[in-house]
Amino acid sequence: MSHSVFNIIGPAMIGPSSSHTAGAVRIGLVARHLFGAPPKRATVELHGSFASTGIGHATDRAIVAGLLGWQPDDPRLKDSLETAAGEGVDIEFVAVDLGETMHPNTARITLSAGAAHSLVLTASSVGGGSIEIVGVDDYAVRFAAQLPTVAIWHDDRPGFLAHVTAIFACVDTNIATIQTARRHRAAEALTIVELDVPPLSAATALLGCIGHVRRLETLPTLS
Repeated sequence: MSHSVFNIIGPAMIGPSSSHTAGAVRIGLVARHLFGAPPKRATVELHGSFASTGIGHATDRAIVAGLLGWQPDDPRLKDSLETAAGEGVDIEFVAVDLGETMHPNTARITLSAGAAHSLVLTASSVGGGSIEIVGVDDYAVRFAAQLPTVAIWHDDRPGFLAHVTAIFACVDTNIATIQTARRHRAAEALTIVELDVPPLSAATALLGCIGHVRRLETLPTLS
């Protein structure tokens, strides 16, 4: 794996910790983008070191800052809990054990805005402000949010990925990685597409027109 100087020195951030603070902000940001709207309620489950030392490193405030759409270097980070409360967002923190195989700096965030709209994101802060998303809803995925990303919830049907790749080919957008997770064959599925450049609005509009697409969200490159 290659590293830039920013991976070594660390990200622009409000401290005290790149992993417990900056990475936690980015986890919250990914959750907000994939949710697609400001949440009304958030349950934040903290695992391992996030649970045992996270409060002292402002992990709770950092995750909520991300949920509010703030960046890791936003000076308002220390006030995120109060800001969220003022905006009517109900937030609950819970310490959990997600198992020995899970990275110690992991959070599972459940967002909702009414009974019909929810998201569960599981992600780890792996050091230097970098993160890895390992679960979206109950789908096992793996991506780092370092590239422009499109998440497509859809029915698992033959030829679906061919439609997706054809749309990006038509607009000269190169696919860096593509992965599909599904519950069962011919059931619901989630496809994650990482791109070399942000997707054109025309491409995302066409993706939404593919038969069997249930929902589509875009995730920009995190700063």
